[in-house]
Amino acid sequence: MKQDVQKRRALGLLVPGLLVLGILTGTALAAEEPGGMRLPSLAPMLERVTPAVVNVATEGRVQLRQHPFFSDPIFRRFFGLPGQRMERKTQSLGSGVIVDAERGLILTNYHVIANATRIMVFLHDGRVLEAELAGVDPETDVAVLRVQDTELQALPLSASENLRVGDFVAAIGNPFGLGQSVTSGIVSGLGRSGLSLLGYEDFIQTDADINPGNSGGALVNLRGELVGINSAIYSRSGGSIGIGFAIPINLALQVMEQLLEYGEVRRADLGRDVGLLVQDIGPDLAAAFKLQNNRGVVVSRVFDDSPAERSGFRNGDVILSVNDRPVRSAAELHNQLGMTQVGREVRFQVLRDGAPRPLKLSLEIASRPQPQGHGVSTPLLRGLSLEELEQGGLRVVRVERGSPAWRSGMRPEDRLLSANREAVNDLQHLLRIVDGQESLLLQMQRGQRVFFLLLR
Repeated sequence: MKQDVQKRRALGLLVPGLLVLGILTGTALAAEEPGGMRLPSLAPMLERVTPAVVNVATEGRVQLRQHPFFSDPIFRRFFGLPGQRMERKTQSLGSGVIVDAERGLILTNYHVIANATRIMVFLHDGRVLEAELAGVDPETDVAVLRVQDTELQALPLSASENLRVGDFVAAIGNPFGLGQSVTSGIVSGLGRSGLSLLGYEDFIQTDADINPGNSGGALVNLRGELVGINSAIYSRSGGSIGIGFAIPINLALQVMEQLLEYGEVRRADLGRDVGLLVQDIGPDLAAAFKLQNNRGVVVSRVFDDSPAERSGFRNGDVILSVNDRPVRSAAELHNQLGMTQVGREVRFQVLRDGAPRPLKLSLEIASRPQPQGHGVSTPLLRGLSLEELEQGGLRVVRVERGSPAWRSGMRPEDRLLSANREAVNDLQHLLRIVDGQESLLLQMQRGQRVFFLLLR
């Protein structure tokens, strides 16, 4: 309460400039009091916006982590324990935003509905609707819900690239299950990445308080237009310390449309589709290429007859920027290309022989035959189809939505490197490792990223 009072006072100190702007532009920043006096207020704008922000409640089940003794069938028989794995019913609360009233589409975060078997949406007017999951993209933490109702109100959208650091914003959501709440602040930063929160990151940073339950809610500007989907906070205690992150609405909408059209987000792979291998620049390489700093990535290989070669890339080129955004590492390049829609033209700025050079290429996915793969019936690997690679190892061909592998975050084209810290050579080897296990620690590779997943 004290913090909200302080924020209201701070907003009041920003008049008359802000107040006059609100009156002239019709952004509803002022409310008229009985005495005819105008005071700064977000209330008129919020009255229009809040009907489009919903509360999301989920029910689900997760496998309970057990002591290794419980995985031993002899131990189970001796103590008369049940043969099936033990589950626990879960419930979670979050928020969502109606972005398309005609199609009944709601944007929220993937982590809000992960493991959900039932999703309920609570509207501002008290209506409760059951939602179906229309698509998810764990790499950007975006999920799309669909509800059947003809009386919905969608939030107007704003191009998130028009945001500037210092713009006022309000975060609307359902913190701690208290019901719809609003906090306000400013845009503290744009294009935040490298936070290791998601596979692909391009966050709006704000000091508007975002607390547990706000996830999936709306970040709006003072005109009441949606600029982002609240997603995460930086915190050592679990509470807000004024560093919150939202997914830009342009990115969220791009992900949503691909999920609705293809059932997945199509991303071009830097090596396989573009035809480039790159590496970070350290002090030695910076000196060799006569660079003033260690930022940027160097092209270590250009594949023959690839889009990169046809676009003019050469071995030794130093990539400085993509679409006018600086590139400081190979991970950042992977991040920026992964968030660029397939079919779009990508502008590169490279350094060659000490001189800057612009290059362009159209980001496409190379056509390749769809492998059949081998379905796996083992419970832990249910719904997973794998292909054995000629050089050894396994590649994910298909993942059934809702399966344990899907819930853990595994996706097609991922490569499986090891299981329970043992390198996997082929399918039979994997099945021997899985046999009798209640959980599985998998080391996966996705593009240039290597990460662990826990399957249970």
